[in-house]
Amino acid sequence: MIAIKVPPLGESIVEATVSRWLKNAGDAVAAGETLVELETDKITVEVPALKAGVLTVVSKAEGDVVAVDDVLGQLDEAGVAAVASGPAADGAATDPPPGDPPPGDPGEGPIGPPPVPTGMKAAPAARRVAAEAGVDLAGVTGTGRGGVVSKPDVVTAIAAGAGAPVPTAPADTPPPAPSPAAPPAAPAAPAPPAPVRSGERETREKMTTRRKRIAENLLQAQHNTAHLTTFNEIDMSAVSALRARLKERVEKDHGVRLSFMPFFVKAATHALKAYPIVNAQIDGDSIVYKHYVNMGIAVASEAGLVVPNVKDADTKGMLAISRDIAGLATRARTSKLAMDDLTGGTFTITNGGVFGSLISTPIINYPQVAILGLHKTQDRPVAIDGKVEVRPMMYVALSYDHRVIDGQQAVLFLVRIKELMEDPASMLVD
Repeated sequence: MIAIKVPPLGESIVEATVSRWLKNAGDAVAAGETLVELETDKITVEVPALKAGVLTVVSKAEGDVVAVDDVLGQLDEAGVAAVASGPAADGAATDPPPGDPPPGDPGEGPIGPPPVPTGMKAAPAARRVAAEAGVDLAGVTGTGRGGVVSKPDVVTAIAAGAGAPVPTAPADTPPPAPSPAAPPAAPAAPAPPAPVRSGERETREKMTTRRKRIAENLLQAQHNTAHLTTFNEIDMSAVSALRARLKERVEKDHGVRLSFMPFFVKAATHALKAYPIVNAQIDGDSIVYKHYVNMGIAVASEAGLVVPNVKDADTKGMLAISRDIAGLATRARTSKLAMDDLTGGTFTITNGGVFGSLISTPIINYPQVAILGLHKTQDRPVAIDGKVEVRPMMYVALSYDHRVIDGQQAVLFLVRIKELMEDPASMLVD
């Protein structure tokens, strides 16, 4: 037997949450094939099979918190030969292996979770409870991350009389084992909900490791900084016109989708050079000035907010910044970020406008001392040369640590961002 252990997770990271098992007990796996994904407060770690074998034991369920070197399961290296020489030597590829028990019969056959409908994601505990109660998981709505069906979802479905295979018996008397899978059919109209019982009106879900760390960092930022926010608004007419003129050609010639974010990154790098205190950090009783800009870009992912950063953004052109942002966003949303992507940031930009936010006060990404918040571009009447015109306007916010950044510097920094965005050509000669 080979123990599957939690690998080293990275500098200063000592625990993780079991995000999902890609293999079930009883599955044959190849060497190097991913068995389970672990979610830390920063990245998702894939744990591969060191050798080919059969996954015989799953020791940790999805949602469990584990530490480095904890045993996640057991791999039987000798099981490969048994699987290879086992059932299907008689030839019928479409027939089930002889001797397999009917679905839901726990008394015979290989030990493992009960079968789940194709495409259905369910935790091992949920599959076990569903098999015992005769509940068809296809009728259970998953509330876990990514729609995973959890044990509480199945318990709730049992209590409500939902998810039963085919209602051939009264809903309050589930059969002892699920009936054989029926061919897919249109779901029947949902039955009236069962009377609400004590404890069923709310559910409790344990925080993931990442969510706990996000909460800790936000509180740390609030408690350890003198938080203050200043606002301004930007006329987006000039940069919108420039982007509209260039985006098709840029995408065709360079394969890069030109969004507004690279313009703001470029403007911010110029403003940070003019006001270096905004790119500094506090270390004890010293102020550390950073003579480079690792620009953090807040990305909303399924697992929560992450802030990967574009390294040395102050030395890169608009196209290189665009490529880096696109790559970081893709890796963030597919949980493929590396530790290097998430460390070393010096300043952060967050864009609530993509979700429709008109104005907000972003929280500093501690230990940085400032964060720029972008918002929704909205047509508004503004006074231009004594006349009222409708222009695409965006509110921007700079939250900053008043211990090191004075109000004058914060306001002037934001004014500089406004000037550069309203005259984007000036970024080429600044």
